[in-house]
This record gives sequence, C-alpha cells and structure tokens, in this order.
Amino acid sequence: MNVHAGARPWLAHYPEKAPREIDIGQISSLAALIDDSVKRYAAKPAFESFGKSITFSELGRAANAFAAALQARGLKKGDRVALMLPNVLAYPAALCGVLLGGFTVVNVNPLYTERELTHQLQDSGARAIVVIENFAHVVEASLRHVKLDAIFVATPGDLMGLKGHIVNFVSRRIKKAVKAFSLPQATPFASVVTGTARPTGVTVGPDDVAFLQYTGGTTGVAKGATLTHSNVHANVLQCEAWLSWSFTRPEDPADYQHVMVTALPLYHILALTCCCLFMMRMGAKCLLIANPRDIDGFVKTLKSTRFTFMSGVNTLYNALLNHPGFNAVDFVNLRFAVSGGMATQAAVAKRWKETTGVPLVEGYGLSETSPVACCNRPDITEFTGTIGYPVPSTDVVIRDVDGHDLPAGQPGEICIRGPQVMRGYWNRPDETAKAMSADGYFRSGDIGVLNADGTFRIVDRMKDMVLVSGFNVYPNEVEDVLASHPKVLESAVIGLPDSNSGEAVAAYIVLKPGQSATPDEIRSFCRENMTGYKVPRHVAFRETLPKTNVGKVLRRALRDEEMKKAG
Repeated sequence: MNVHAGARPWLAHYPEKAPREIDIGQISSLAALIDDSVKRYAAKPAFESFGKSITFSELGRAANAFAAALQARGLKKGDRVALMLPNVLAYPAALCGVLLGGFTVVNVNPLYTERELTHQLQDSGARAIVVIENFAHVVEASLRHVKLDAIFVATPGDLMGLKGHIVNFVSRRIKKAVKAFSLPQATPFASVVTGTARPTGVTVGPDDVAFLQYTGGTTGVAKGATLTHSNVHANVLQCEAWLSWSFTRPEDPADYQHVMVTALPLYHILALTCCCLFMMRMGAKCLLIANPRDIDGFVKTLKSTRFTFMSGVNTLYNALLNHPGFNAVDFVNLRFAVSGGMATQAAVAKRWKETTGVPLVEGYGLSETSPVACCNRPDITEFTGTIGYPVPSTDVVIRDVDGHDLPAGQPGEICIRGPQVMRGYWNRPDETAKAMSADGYFRSGDIGVLNADGTFRIVDRMKDMVLVSGFNVYPNEVEDVLASHPKVLESAVIGLPDSNSGEAVAAYIVLKPGQSATPDEIRSFCRENMTGYKVPRHVAFRETLPKTNVGKVLRRALRDEEMKKAG
C-alpha cells in the first residue's frame, strides 16, 4: 500500500459510530467550553480531591473570581500566568480563571528546581504565578532572576471548606511537606476565589493563545508549544467524536455521571486535555490524585471510590499491578483505561486485562498536538500493541529523512496534520521551521510504521535508536522483552559507544522485590526472544531508574551518566 498525504486509508477501519471529521464550525474557545459546562452541569460534582468535591457551579464562581483578581492586578488579555500546582482543587479553579480572563496558561511542574522554573518564567515572560505552598520557596529563589507582578500561594486544602483546614494541618505538621519561605508580596489564593466578581471587557476567541505547553525537556532545552484555544478545543471535540459513543451502557440512568481517575498531573498535556477539559465537556467528575507515587494511598482511594475511566502511563499501571492490595479494587464500573505518554509494554497490558477485565487502550500524541493524534478503537477487547488510528480530522503520514512519503510497512518519521497541531514554538521561529513541513505537517521525531490494517505502530524515538554494526535496534522492543521476564520490574535501554560495532545495547534493570538475577541470565532470556545483535551486551541492575515527574523513563539521563563516567 503506497500512502500519500491526505490518503487516510485508516478510515475504512473506523467504527461505524465514529465520524470521519469533526464539525469545524463547533470549534470555539475553551472559555466557551467552560461557560457551557458550568451552565449545563451546574449542580454536578466537577472535581474531587481528598474526599471533597466542588460542583461545576462552584468551579465557575471561583474561576471568574480569579480572572477578575488577575485583571485587578493589571494583567491584560494575552499575558502569561504560570500555574505551579499538583492535582488539587486550586488547579482547575486557577486554570479556568486564566482561560476565562483571556490570559495564557504556562504549566509548570511543581517539582522544578530554581533553574528550571527560572528558565520557564523567563522564556514565557509570565507576569503572575500560582504556586502550591509546598514549593513556594522555589519561587522565592527564582525572584533573584525574574520579576513577577502577582504571586498567589495556594494550599492543598483550598476550596475544601472545613476539611481543607484538616488537609493543610496534615500537610504542614504531620507530613512536614512545607519548607519555610518568605513571599510577603504574595496573596493567598483562597482569598481571591471566594467572591462573586467576574472579569470585564474581555472576549476570548479561538485564535487566542491558551497555553504555552513546555515540552518535557527529554530532548534538550524545554520549548513552549504555542497552543491556541482552537487547537485544544478541537482536540477535545476529536476525543469526544472518537470515544464518547462507547461510554454509555443500556442500564445507565439518564443522570449517570462518569468519574475519571486523574493520577497524571493536570499540568501534563494528556491529563490536561483528556482528563480535565474533555471530562468537563462530558459533565464527568475528575477524581484528583495529588501524589500518584504514594501507591498505598492511591490504592486505598480506588478501593473506596466508584470510577468509570482511568488514564495513565505504563509505569503507573505497572506500579499499581505490583501493589498487593490492587486485586481487591472493584473494577465493575470501569469502562475505559487509556495508556499514553510512553510505550505500553505488552506484559503490563496483559496483566492489566487479567486483573481488571478491561484492556488498555493505547493512544499517541505530543504537547505539540494538544496532544491526541492517534488512538485505538475504544471497543477493542485485547491490547493491540499499536497506537491505533488517527483521530477524526487528522492526517498522519510516514516520511523518510528527505520528506518523501513511505509505503505501509516501511519505518519512517511520523508526521501529523490537523486542527490540533500547535501554532509553533514560542518565540522560536527557527525551531518551528525545523518541526513543520512545507505542507503543514508536524514532524514528531518518532519512528513509526503504517500497518496493513490502517493502524500505526511506534518503533521508537529517532534519537534513541541504537545502531549496532549497521543494524537498527529500537530500545522499546528490547524493553518490551525484558518486561516479560518474571523477575524484571522495569528497565531502560540505551546505546553506548563501542569500538567494534559502533554502538552496543545496554540495559538497566530494576528487579522485583526479593528477586535476584545475573547479567548472563538476562542475556540468555533475551536471546530466546530476539536476534543476537539486539541482545544487551551490557546489563546493570539498579534500585531505581531516572524518570520525569509523570513516570517517563529518562534514557537521556542514563546516557549522560555513562558518558560522564567515560570522560
């Protein structure tokens, strides 16, 4: 099958109920989406944190009050506001307030260091920040390098009423999670979201910039993907068109409300669009998990909660499956579990289906695509090992290094075109030119293959490929084999310089608790499952692997570590 841009052979395999295109006329602003959801679902719970919910109506009041507070401090439409918050109720209130006021959200990882925060504030030109008190000391340190016109300090208990005082007491006194800081110019976030004020004199349009969504930095200095309101709203509509028809069961009452387990942080693009904004569009409730690394607490929450949707990355699902109490969770209401952000390993997907009865539905996207570009059909019964089909109104082609379209079965760079593709990188026209083709396709930097059935399969990141004596070795494939070893908890594979073969495959392995293994044992297992040149020449056992805050393994960090050792 010879595929050219615009051919879209996957449409022949679409579900009957999924439209081929979204209605472009429906694309509006996220401010309109928020207003509509607040009105339509006013009395329904919108977000839950630490056992306390706020309704859509309460969310709308808090968001409008925050937008008005930003205006009162001199911020104008288009000004950037940084949000340095975990999954607590303050995040959706601040997020919606920034969008309703016509400002631009700059999502910041709360665990960032002073250097990382300073870079993002300087690069974005943010004028204000909302920070959780646990990391306010980092903002204080960054003020040596940047100027902010407004600082708001939030707490885990904000918008929770009396229960919020208990949550804050536990955080401050028992868990000792708050370091000392001095920000006398800061305003408590809770004090500005309790009124009924609304922003004035602002009209938010689809072409206005909604987010500067900074890439994870795993491939270099973080760049801000400029996402407009229409980019992200289009992606919400694409998710709705592709998935929503499968959510309802005949026995569901008319007022049945879905619940999305939101363990990925909302500042991550997958959770932002698919858990927060898409669920708001659907009138569902987001169950916010503030600290998904606390697997004991996470499992305890799941045991006490009815939930219908879940989203996560491979490492999160793997950690849950390896918790002794996870089997006791009630999965009877679970309709859909999506996996994205990194490659999903077949061994993890197999255990997930055996444990929950629901397959992992893998999708694919990037910050630059708002993020969803491809997704498996929601009605699959087994994990496919592919990223599925391009979502409605999306073209995907596989191209060689010269930009020529490649036929099915031949690996090349995944290139994406659709209404969800970013405007460009913030203040980086040179990087934008590198990332966008002349005919409007975003060059993902990922190697993929178009299968005969119209699905796409990720092979690997272009830069992560290991070249062994002229043969390509893709780390995802080796890691997938290692994941099926009964003693292996997780692994990461990189290429190391080798005087004979150019590069050699190196595997870094974390064993399951109580297990022991030797490098020869691992290599022997790999030889049974892979051709010789793919077998790791170097095998090292570690207690942990370096990861981003959302659980993606940082191969680059391992590579840099080894390069430093070698001088």
